[in-house]
Amino acid sequence: MDLTFSQIAECLSVAEPTLERWIRQGRIPVERVGGECRFNLAVLERWARDHNMHFSLSEVEQKKPPGAIADGLAEAMGRGGVHRDIGGDSINAVLKNAVARLTMLPPPVRDELYDRLVSREQLSSTGIGRGVAIPHPRSPIGGGMPIIATAFLRNPIDFKAVDDQPVFVLFMLISDSIDSHLHLLSRLAFCLRDDDFLAFLRRYPEADALFKRIATFEKRLDDRH
Repeated sequence: MDLTFSQIAECLSVAEPTLERWIRQGRIPVERVGGECRFNLAVLERWARDHNMHFSLSEVEQKKPPGAIADGLAEAMGRGGVHRDIGGDSINAVLKNAVARLTMLPPPVRDELYDRLVSREQLSSTGIGRGVAIPHPRSPIGGGMPIIATAFLRNPIDFKAVDDQPVFVLFMLISDSIDSHLHLLSRLAFCLRDDDFLAFLRRYPEADALFKRIATFEKRLDDRH
């Protein structure tokens, strides 16, 4: 999901002129597409961690309109479902086969989603490392509640991830707003930082067990606030 320049500065807790200077000096990872700067959130978060810098999506996530209701991670994952044995020997093939499983979406929406996921991967990989990828469109898809579809691949594939490890599971994130995307991505990232949870994923858990584990993480997050 694309963030504005000011939102990236907020995530890093730096002033915009500082971020501009870092870009000019080549100190921060950035891609230039059509004269515009694009940031890969997974790469940026790793860069910040390697440089002992603050990085938090919650800095942007918390700037919601008053009264906005954040959708839960467990609910979004429940709507997306758990899909197994996704075949394919390339990024495009597994995306196509995974999207085909999303029968809760009308066929034209699935076609659009696939095209937009492929376009997003061509910009930069959504493989965040440790065998996980979070494919998502560059911009929101309106008209429905956000979903996260969990797709376990038949065989791990090269997703051009940040750590070069083959990907075995996709979390396809489809939301109708940037706020919703950031909220869900922040919660999902919290789960994926846990080594035990990653080991749990490698056992290809049943849907009920996965959603129960996610609900436990969410309660832990909510208790911290």
